[in-house]
Parts: sequence; C-alpha cells; structure tokens
Amino acid sequence: MTPTLAGGAVLLVCAITVALSVFVLRLSRRTSDFYVAGRAVSPARNAAAIGGEYLSAASFLGVAGLIYDQGVEALWYPIGYTVGYLVLLVLVAAPLRRSGAYTLPDFAEARLESRFVRHLCSVLVVFIGWLYLIPQFQGAGFTLRLVAGAPLWLGPLVVLVVVVLSVAAGGMRSITLVQAVQYWVKLSALAIPAGVLVGVWWSTQGPGLQVPDAWLFPATPHREDTYELYRTMSLVLALALGTTGLPHVVVRYYTNPDGAAARHTTVRVLSLLAVFYVVTVVYAVLGRAYLPTLEGGVRPDTVVLRLPAEVVPGLGAEVLVAALAGGAFAAFLSTSSGLSLAVTGVLNQDVVRPLLARASHGDHSEVAGFRMAAVISVVVPYALVGVFPEVPLAAFVTLAFVVAASTFFPLLALGVWWPRLSVQGAAAGLVTGAVLAIGAVGVTVLTDGDAGWPAALLAQPAAWIVPSVCLVMVAVSLRTPHGIPRSAGRTLVRLHTPEDLTGHR
Repeated sequence: MTPTLAGGAVLLVCAITVALSVFVLRLSRRTSDFYVAGRAVSPARNAAAIGGEYLSAASFLGVAGLIYDQGVEALWYPIGYTVGYLVLLVLVAAPLRRSGAYTLPDFAEARLESRFVRHLCSVLVVFIGWLYLIPQFQGAGFTLRLVAGAPLWLGPLVVLVVVVLSVAAGGMRSITLVQAVQYWVKLSALAIPAGVLVGVWWSTQGPGLQVPDAWLFPATPHREDTYELYRTMSLVLALALGTTGLPHVVVRYYTNPDGAAARHTTVRVLSLLAVFYVVTVVYAVLGRAYLPTLEGGVRPDTVVLRLPAEVVPGLGAEVLVAALAGGAFAAFLSTSSGLSLAVTGVLNQDVVRPLLARASHGDHSEVAGFRMAAVISVVVPYALVGVFPEVPLAAFVTLAFVVAASTFFPLLALGVWWPRLSVQGAAAGLVTGAVLAIGAVGVTVLTDGDAGWPAALLAQPAAWIVPSVCLVMVAVSLRTPHGIPRSAGRTLVRLHTPEDLTGHR
C-alpha cells in the first residue's frame, strides 16, 4: 500500500478543516458566537453539522466492523443511533432551544435554580466528552498506521492539533461550518468507493453474493436466548436515550433560531443518518464476502480500509483507500471538534473563567478563557489514550451512551415535562446514575466478564439503570417538595410555548 496517496488525503482534509476555521474566525466576535453560533444556524446547515459530529469513527469504521464481526445482530447499532433522534424530536428538541441556555449545565441551573446541580452536570459533561474522545484518538492512530505506515502516536497528535486550532479559532460558529462540510466529505468518501466496489463485484461475480449462513443467521444456544434478547433491548435503549443526553448533541439545539427550527433540524438529521448507515452495511456485507476471516490480532474496525485491496487491483485500490482514509479523518476531526467544544464551554464557564477572574480581579477576556479551555478539553483525553485498552470503536462509544442515558436523559425528560422535580431529586438521580453507569463501564472495559446474567447486566446496563434513576428522581422529589424551584411553573411555560406567541427568540 502506497502511503503517499492516503497521507495526502488526510493532509487535505486537515488543511480544509483549518482553512474553514480561519475563514470563519472574522465572523466570531461575541460570546454567543463562540458558544451557540449566534443562535442563527439554519435547519439544513445544523442538520449537516450534527451529522458531521455524530457520525464518528464508531459510525464510519466501527459499525461496519461490528456488523462484519457479529452478523446481522449488530444492525441494532445503527438502528439505535438513529432512533435516538426520534426521542429528541418528540421529547426535548424544541424545549431545549427555548431554554435560552448555552450548555447543558446552563439548562440544569435555569430549570432547578441550583449551582450544586449545575456542578454535577458539569462534571458529567466533561467525563462523557472525554470518554467519547478517547476512541476518536485511538481510531485516528490505527487508521493512519494502516493506510500510511505512520507511527501509532501520529494520528492522535494530528487530531489534537487540528481540533485545537478549529475550536479555538471561532468556537461554535467555526465548528458548525466545518462539521457541515465534513458530513458531505464523509458521505462522499464512503459512498463513492462503495459504489465502485459494488460495481466491480457485480461485473465479476454477478448478482450472487456468497456470505456464510452463520453470519446471516447466527445460531445462539437456546439457554442464552434470554441473555441475548436482554442485551439487544438494553443496547437499543442505551443508544436511543443516550443520544438525548450527549452534551455535544444537545448543545447544537441551542444554535437554532427557535424551537420550530430545532424540530426541522431533527427531521433532516434522521434522513442524513439513514443514508449514511445504509452505506456502512454495504461495506460489512462485501467484507464478509471478500474477507471471510481476519488474521489474529487484526481489528474488525479495519475491514473498510482493507476491503479495496481485495476487490480492486493496483492503483485503483490505492485511490479508494485514500478516499476512505480522508473520510475517516473527517469523522475523527468533526466528532472530536464537537465533543471538545461541548467540554470547552463547560470548562470555561465553571473552571477557567472563575480562575482567571480571581487572578486578574475580573479584568480578563472571555475569548481568551474559551481558548484556554479548548486546549485543556483536548489535551487531557489525548494524554489518556495510552491508558485505556483498545476496545472496538462502536463498543467503546456505546459506553459513553450508557452514561449519558443513565444521567442526562432522566434529568432532561423530567426537567422538561414534570413540574415537581426538585433539586434534591435531580441531584440524587444524577449521582445514582453516574455511580451505577460508571461502575458498569469500568467493569466492562477493564475485565472480560463471565457468561450469564451478571455479565449481560453489566455489559448492557441501561435497561435497569435508566428506570432506577427515574424512580429515584421521582421518589426523592416527592419527599422534598420544598426543593421545587418557585419559578418551575413559569420556566415550563417558557419551554413549551412557541416563540411566535411569546415574542422571545
């Protein structure tokens, strides 16, 4: 494999990303430009930007690898990722925009009038963001090593530098344009080679595609059916509800002009995700046909990048791999940018800005604090990459969804729809969800686990953690009516009243 073409494609994607960020730099002047792009992003651009940041390395390489490895049962991953936006559309999309918040902790404080709950949310935003960033760095490392022969540390370093420059340059206004462009780059880089590969297969082998029956219809021992059914249901629940609680997804709804635009954005996102995930399934099926087995130690995540060499000879394979490598890096960069931006906003508001205010006696630049927080938000997970074991990308990202579903989903769902939620109830639920989810995440990442129900409950804990957290929030709130904010009713009216009636944007 010639590293020049693939390396050039990666450099081109990085150069486009930085160039777009610098171009938008002159437009970012106000605080709202850095946090929420001036709340003026159209549904079409915002949907493309959400697709750019949401369709991460787990979607580009990981989902295809999981379907290749596990068969049709892994189709629940793209289904769960997509269904999450239906939950967002129905439950919280418009109310989130009407809250007037910049970040998820802003929403929590506005709804519950509690600094303590805000700080809890800030810690969780940072944890989820860093947990999600680590597989992006890992994926960049093994991708650049595979396609260009680069050392494993170079890919994460490239992502680190480009993301810091992009986020610090213009904040949300800059990242919105970059991510919208990167969605179409990713889709083109995935779909065009897929079309070529399907065309070559059709011309050489005809309509008959030979894949193992055991892959299409995996045989599961009857005694394990209950475990597998539970794992599947809990997985879909984690992905669907976790999407609602992902900080980098939630913050994008603050950039729409109004609640109606937030709903229109969500509908567009569903169509963009559907197109993208169809193509990943094509790679998994072709991978099973042309690469029925992988050598020991070879990650299934690499199937997409290995497939062209098995189908197209010579230079054609090199060109297709270069396109895929560029698309993969667009995925790493756009997702990492969105995650780091969500973490940056929280770190700046709750850590960096207070420290700078004390050090300079209130005389400091908001933009300078934002840019300092941007560096911290990326450097810390970059430093942790070597500590975490190499878990399949989609599986690692699922852990972040589990934590988000177990903490932020109950807070947002009850905070938007239940006026009796108290400060004590919200805090108790957040702590309960965080402890249970992080405990399960830790056991899953650090150990292989045993067969049976204990392993199933720990590997996919959302089905029992999310209801437990909701019950804790409701039960504690009912016992602490004095903790209900006095303005809860007024806040809920604002969240659910269309802007055309209130006159507020």
